[in-house]
Amino acid sequence: MKSMKRLQQIHVRGFRRLRDVQLDLRELCVLIGANGSGKTTVLDVFSLLAASASGRLKDEVSGAGGLNANLTADGTREMQFELSMTIPGHEPLVYQLAMAPSGVAYEISRESLTQRNPPRSNPFKHIDSRHGDIHYYKVEDSGLVRPNWEPNPLETSLAQVPKMFQEPEVFRSRLASSTYYHVLDVGARAPVRQPQPLRPADLPGRDGEDLVSCLFNLRETDRDRFEAIEDTLRAGFSDFARLDFPPVAAGTLAMTWRDKNFAHPLFMHQLSEGTLRFLWLVTLLQSPGLTAVTLIDEPEVSLHPELLSLLADLMREASTRTQLIVATHADRLVRFLEPKEVAVMDLNEDGTAKATWADEFDLDEWLREYTLDEVWRMGRVGGRP
Repeated sequence: MKSMKRLQQIHVRGFRRLRDVQLDLRELCVLIGANGSGKTTVLDVFSLLAASASGRLKDEVSGAGGLNANLTADGTREMQFELSMTIPGHEPLVYQLAMAPSGVAYEISRESLTQRNPPRSNPFKHIDSRHGDIHYYKVEDSGLVRPNWEPNPLETSLAQVPKMFQEPEVFRSRLASSTYYHVLDVGARAPVRQPQPLRPADLPGRDGEDLVSCLFNLRETDRDRFEAIEDTLRAGFSDFARLDFPPVAAGTLAMTWRDKNFAHPLFMHQLSEGTLRFLWLVTLLQSPGLTAVTLIDEPEVSLHPELLSLLADLMREASTRTQLIVATHADRLVRFLEPKEVAVMDLNEDGTAKATWADEFDLDEWLREYTLDEVWRMGRVGGRP
């Protein structure tokens, strides 16, 4: 993934606790810190930007309670985002978006997509829009033009203007594909516990609604990957034998967990919360259908501490196929990570957030005697209550 186009850096101003936070983005970024330090807020920023790149910004802002509810609570009147993407052999693309309240809604006050173009002093502009006055580069006109249609003022130019060049469209599509996975619902009626209709699926679904289809399809079409999933389950559960897929109706499959200790298989509704969540996580992180950016909040929930070493390895491998951004509270998960994989979210004296990569702290001497989670608990990298 290092030679591929990837998101490079994000800078956020005026969004909740992120009054002014800049973070370099790596292949694997595990955000740690106390409750309320801004970890999940970083994931929410990517969710908002993904919506902005796919024409769903209005719905995302509305679902979050409106723009005013998400501004930094210090009189801030505008939220700003800057996101860059590497272009191998060329200067990075830089996307900027600023939004401000307008009545009961909002306006997109500024938006640009640019790329430095040496030896020219001014960047090349793909998009340059201000207060609804949209301009985009049109090849036929060799310059910036206004749209000849009526654009939606509550959606970004990025989502609306014609796709003229490959790199801007790669940026838009990578950002739009960003997928946010919250803690999996494993309640009695949750989709992950039920038989599921068989359909094409290369991801298990945000709620596990396609877990059965995803695993069944892998067993039939990518046996090596399916066996890797089963091997991981055996490493985590010594009594696990295999997964089976008995049909329950036309086009509908159940999934069973074969345990060496029992004559009869266990159905999904009989598995523990931690077992179900780990099965879903293993399937997600091994999936060939991972989107360009994957966001996971608190993957450690319900997991036995002994499973966290396997989870860290799975995340590390998955980060070669997706840019993986994870928020966690688990000291024990941090034990199995490297400082270059951990970004510490902490609070300034005024209660706003800051972010620092753990390898920017002078930890070499400490890590000779302590594990990274112990160093964190001792407060050597901040991020503690």
